[in-house]
Amino acid sequence: MKETGKMSILFSLLLLFVFVLSAMFLVLIGSQVYDNIQQQNRSSFYSDTASNYIANKIRQFDSMDSIQIREENGQELLVLTSQHNNQTFETWIYVKNGFLMELYTPINSGLTLEDGLPLLPCHSLSFSLDTKTHLLTIQLQQQKHTPVYSLNLLLRSTH
Repeated sequence: MKETGKMSILFSLLLLFVFVLSAMFLVLIGSQVYDNIQQQNRSSFYSDTASNYIANKIRQFDSMDSIQIREENGQELLVLTSQHNNQTFETWIYVKNGFLMELYTPINSGLTLEDGLPLLPCHSLSFSLDTKTHLLTIQLQQQKHTPVYSLNLLLRSTH
């Protein structure tokens, strides 16, 4: 009788140990899944915010000959031109040092890419403009190993 009582206690303790171990593994796995979801949400937020920011800027400046793609010191820029008080201004949108940058400057002011304001974390940004269809394609990557988001905008000011 004593043998079965000891085995019963041993079996109960072993079953409790397996239950506690399983619960710990479930908590660890759940926390890892939660961290992955949070990281994807952050990545999506920054990419969506950056692409919406650029799209809104383009819509604000969508007039004849006001949108162009330029290269400055090996850096690709989206240049948005506007007129205020008989003076021409440019807004440069580009990526530098891991950030989406913006520089608003009078034309030929002497300001450089270093003078821009960092807006959001961003790994890469590229632009292409089809002059026949007036389709502007923007490709944005928030971090190095995240997906590349693509945004296509049909410019209204074609004439």
